[in-house]
Amino acid sequence: MPDRRLPPLNAVRAFDAAARLGSYVEASKALHVTQPAIGRHVKLLEEWLGTQLFERTSRGVTLTLAGEKYHHKIAAALQLMIDAGKELRPKEAERWLRIMVVPGFAKRWLMPRIEAVRHLRPGLKFAIEPNSTFTAVDGKSADLGIVYGMDGQYPNSRASLICPWVFPVCTPAYLASIEPIGLPADLVKHHLIHVDDGEWWNLWFRANGLDIHLNADMLYINNDHALSVAESGQGIALANEVLVREELKAGKLVRAVDAQVHLESYRVLTPSAELSGDVAWFIEWLQTELETEFAV
Repeated sequence: MPDRRLPPLNAVRAFDAAARLGSYVEASKALHVTQPAIGRHVKLLEEWLGTQLFERTSRGVTLTLAGEKYHHKIAAALQLMIDAGKELRPKEAERWLRIMVVPGFAKRWLMPRIEAVRHLRPGLKFAIEPNSTFTAVDGKSADLGIVYGMDGQYPNSRASLICPWVFPVCTPAYLASIEPIGLPADLVKHHLIHVDDGEWWNLWFRANGLDIHLNADMLYINNDHALSVAESGQGIALANEVLVREELKAGKLVRAVDAQVHLESYRVLTPSAELSGDVAWFIEWLQTELETEFAV
C-alpha cells in the first residue's frame, strides 16, 4: 500500500515559495510571514522527508537535487488544488470569523500574523475582539475564543494550544541599574509589576519552591499592560514566552533571572463541539503555528 500521509501543508507552501523565489526573505514577503518562520517551516519539511531540500548560499538558497525533484511535483500538485477549488467553489457570501481573545495574545502574537492568515484562507474575514474577562463564547458575539488560564479553569475548552514558559523580564537598562539578581528570591528586593488580582507572582514563586507572598501596591488589568510598563523601564514583569519572543530577540527586554516555570495554557473555546469548516481550520492553523514556532 502506498504511504498516503500528507506533509505539513504550511511547510509545503513555505518550501514552494522559497524554491520559486530563491530566497527566504522574498518567500516571507510573498506569504506575509517572518523570515525565521519560513526557515522553521522548511526545516520541519526536511525533517519530515528525511532529506535536505536547500543549499544555503551567500545570495539566498538553491535547491538540492532532491529539492528540485520534490518541488517539480509539489508545484504541480499545488496548482491542481488551486484549479480544483476554482472549479467547485461557487461565488461565496461574506464569511466572517469572530474571535474573542485575551489582549496580550491578540496584540503581541495574533495581530502581527493576521495578514498571513487572510492570504491562507481567501474569502474569510476576521473580526477580533480583545477581552480579558470572558470565560465562554455563545456563538452570537464570537465563533471562538482564545483564553489563558489554569488547568480546569475552562472545562468547555475544545483545544489546548500551548503551555508556555513563564519568567521575569525587564529592560536591559533597568537590570543594569539594580543590584545583581542571582536567585528568584532576590526579585522581591525590586519593583515587581503585578497583574489582575496580584496572585501571579505568588504562584510563580511557589512553583519555584519559594514560600513568598507579596501584597501588590498597584495592579494592571492584563499581561499586555504589565509588559508595557516593564518595556518603559519601570520594573520587572512576569511574561510568558509567546508574548515576548520578539522583544527578547530584539533586545528590548531581557530575562531578569534564569528561572522559568509552566503556569497556564492558551486554550480555544467554542460554543459547541460541532465546528464549522472555518473554525476547525483556524484552530488547526493556531496549533501548527505555535507548535512550529515554539517546538511544543
